[in-house]
Amino acid sequence: MDVKRFTVFLLVIVIMLAGMGISAPYIVKDVKLGLDLKGGFEILYEASPLEAGQEVTHGSLIETANSLEKRVDKSGIAEPSITTEGKNRIRVRLADVQDPNQVRDMLQKPAELTFRDSKNNVVMNGSDFVPNAAKIIYDQTNRPVISIQVKDKEKFADVTGKLTGQPMSIVLDDKVLTSPTVNGRMTEGTAIITGYSLKEAQEYRDIINLGALPLKLSEKYTNAVDATLGKASLHETLIAGFIAFALILAFMIFFYHVPGLLACFTLIVYAWLLLLVLNLMNATLTLPGIAAFILGVGMAVDANIITDERIKEEIRSGKSIMSAYRAGGKVSLKTVIDAHITTILASAVLYFLGTGTVQGFALTLIFSLLVGLLTNVALSRWLLQMLIRSNVLKKPSLFGVKGDEIHAL
Repeated sequence: MDVKRFTVFLLVIVIMLAGMGISAPYIVKDVKLGLDLKGGFEILYEASPLEAGQEVTHGSLIETANSLEKRVDKSGIAEPSITTEGKNRIRVRLADVQDPNQVRDMLQKPAELTFRDSKNNVVMNGSDFVPNAAKIIYDQTNRPVISIQVKDKEKFADVTGKLTGQPMSIVLDDKVLTSPTVNGRMTEGTAIITGYSLKEAQEYRDIINLGALPLKLSEKYTNAVDATLGKASLHETLIAGFIAFALILAFMIFFYHVPGLLACFTLIVYAWLLLLVLNLMNATLTLPGIAAFILGVGMAVDANIITDERIKEEIRSGKSIMSAYRAGGKVSLKTVIDAHITTILASAVLYFLGTGTVQGFALTLIFSLLVGLLTNVALSRWLLQMLIRSNVLKKPSLFGVKGDEIHAL
């Protein structure tokens, strides 16, 4: 037995177990639960046009909902559920909110951007600007300026044409950002705000992009939302998950012995590392996220089974332990990588084409597969290789292969 290699193997196991044991309580404590697991509150808004005579269109309703979602994301609330209902209603559902009144104030007080003439009459409002209209560009002297793009170039050209030689104020929530004198008809559909530092320009850009709502919102009611799973159901779900996880570990040890035991260890590392990644991302765990987590566990188990089963087949053919590991590991690696890549690509399509909970499921699944490749492919094979090279695994029975199953090479 190579004592040095075996000692390194044991040190790696002990250090990782100690690190997981110490950090696991804090990681689990910091996991954010979504609306469907923890509950929260919801607000129903009724939308109305900014000006009399206009109508609430489906497009403007969608734009307003997207603006609200960006505003909620900016406040640090993860996984909001913001949906449109009917012709003029928007329902906002938020989870894990410490101060609901603060969030309501933030949503109820839209930062309205307007262009006004010298008599303070509004000549253009939030419905006239494209989503994310404000951008930072640099002038010829490399000074930052805010560029605001409008939807209708002809309308902007007419407004600036009428105000030629007069000041036109750009106002945000009754605060005048700038009042430049219009030099002539502007046909490019872009307004420019100058005179601010880069930090101030970035702040105003963000406020404009979050606040230029195309519709007015009036709150109809606020209501507390219970979790889709009650506390008792959530507790039973966790117990069922632990039982299933334990059965998987027992299955791996029973059929694959020492490699199965290493697979169990890497599965535990996988679960710990995935929760750590979700915490570092400040992600919220929802029911779709749990489904993605379970699917990731299944993929991780499959990766170990494919590798260990292939190694057993090579041992049955009469090869030595090291030769069987090399041959089985090489052949199985292609299958495992292909399965992970195709699933990641499918998840990426779901993320870019889906919305809300579908995106949450897809993103969690992508990260679970990446973590699975790191732990249940790379780490598992490295640990098994160290054991084989230390000459601890000399008997085929340690891999779950009986003597009478081995054929002559």
